[in-house]
Amino acid sequence: MAAETDAGELSTDGLPRKKFSGKKLVLFVVLPLVLLIGAGAGVYFSGLLDGLLGKEEQAAEGEHAAAEGEHAAEPGKPDPHAAPVFYDLPDMLVNLNTGNKRPAFLKIKISIQLSKPEDVGAVEHVLPRIIDNFQVYLRELRLEDLRGSAGMYRLRQELLLRITAAAYPVKVKDVLFKEMLVQ
Repeated sequence: MAAETDAGELSTDGLPRKKFSGKKLVLFVVLPLVLLIGAGAGVYFSGLLDGLLGKEEQAAEGEHAAAEGEHAAEPGKPDPHAAPVFYDLPDMLVNLNTGNKRPAFLKIKISIQLSKPEDVGAVEHVLPRIIDNFQVYLRELRLEDLRGSAGMYRLRQELLLRITAAAYPVKVKDVLFKEMLVQ
């Protein structure tokens, strides 16, 4: 029996075989493997391997073809280099919510940026709904809501949200203030 246990512990060369403990296995095999994979992913996502993988050549070829006019935009995606499409909404004059104070008015001219020229007809079709959404929201604003650049930013985001909901299939990129007068 002792011979069997001795034979099980001997390696093929006849020398005693050392076993790796779980800590040594993790320390010398798993940890370096995880570090190498992490380093490789970091280098790949940082863009350092683009030159080796040929991505710069593909990008240069794409720019060259676009410069010559051979490369057309895909039908499903708008061309990012196309001229922007703007649509001017009618001027709006609303009274602001001031409580019991004297009345305050907001006169605003807004232009919206659309993603495609074909969307102008769809916006004109739902223009009454867009104006109604804007009027309802603007009438509930207080003077304090419009103060400073943060107030302007919140107003822009809220109007963009409302126009995107009102003209749903149309992709509205931005809301631009042409004139804004608070009196």
